[in-house]
Amino acid sequence: MTTHTPAQAADPHHRSKGAKAQSRLAMILIAPTVLVLTVVIVIPIIQSLIQSLYGKPGLDPETGFYTEGEPFIGLENYTKIFTEAGGRFWTAMFNTTLFGVVTVLLETILGVAMALIMHRAMRGRGIVRASILVPWAIPTAVSAILWGWIFNQNGVANAILGQHIMWASGNWGAKWAIIIADVWKTAPYIGLLTLAGLQVIPDEVYEAAKIDGANAWRRFTAITLPLVKPALVVAVLFRALDALRMFDLPYILIGPRKASVETMSMLVQDEASNTRYGSAAAYALILFLYVFIIAFAFVKILGADLGASTERKPRKGAKLPVTAFLPKRRRPAGEPVAQGANRSQS
Repeated sequence: MTTHTPAQAADPHHRSKGAKAQSRLAMILIAPTVLVLTVVIVIPIIQSLIQSLYGKPGLDPETGFYTEGEPFIGLENYTKIFTEAGGRFWTAMFNTTLFGVVTVLLETILGVAMALIMHRAMRGRGIVRASILVPWAIPTAVSAILWGWIFNQNGVANAILGQHIMWASGNWGAKWAIIIADVWKTAPYIGLLTLAGLQVIPDEVYEAAKIDGANAWRRFTAITLPLVKPALVVAVLFRALDALRMFDLPYILIGPRKASVETMSMLVQDEASNTRYGSAAAYALILFLYVFIIAFAFVKILGADLGASTERKPRKGAKLPVTAFLPKRRRPAGEPVAQGANRSQS
């Protein structure tokens, strides 16, 4: 057994052979993950950055000759985005943000409601759960075609509303068609993850709250929401990132190059399909930065814990435990106080 002098033990830079072996083992274990992330994330980002510095092959305005390769134009693609193509870019950014905010907000409300329904002990609960999860199981392309029939001029939506709304060609009509179809499909996803969080809450907590006189709304706000927050925040984060990359639903339901529903992903695809790979790469990098900033702010503001241990010491300024929000049960006169009980509860 190797012994260390007090000076060696106090030296933070000194590590035993066992610690070095564990570090090497950790590096070996995470090496495949780092390699995969490098291949699928880092390398494409670098390639997109390089591609965004080149223009479309064609006639060189200076020489008048046709260029076979892509000419190097520097940051010209980025300047064109905010000048020449600024109107289309800001419209796509507005649609992307609108769909991301509105759909995620509605899906969170409906998803929590679905989770509460699926969590209740009732007859036929399995059938209810299966029926709620059916929209999530349908592929997005098939869902877009189905909703395309519903929002047709002679479809079910106009028949129910008793009006002749041009859903596909209208501005806000097309936006609401995308929002309704997306909420219908992906709200069960948030409900499913929220249900997983509800099932780990002990029933004794609710029973104690009922004894203390907490009503249903008080139990929901003081017990259910705080305890289900980790699962709910992760579900909302994943859904928000997915909504900001929306492409297939508006592309199939409304159509390409429609300013009413064109998103950043659709704009990237349209530029690439017209062999404007440099501008497509520039749009893709801007979308990547936008999604990254949203995800980073989401994690920092709402505290989405994506990998830390659930057993943590209370932080400075942390919220009080759930029981602190419940009403205190008054002790009847003459009832003895149990030993060890907190005097503030008597």
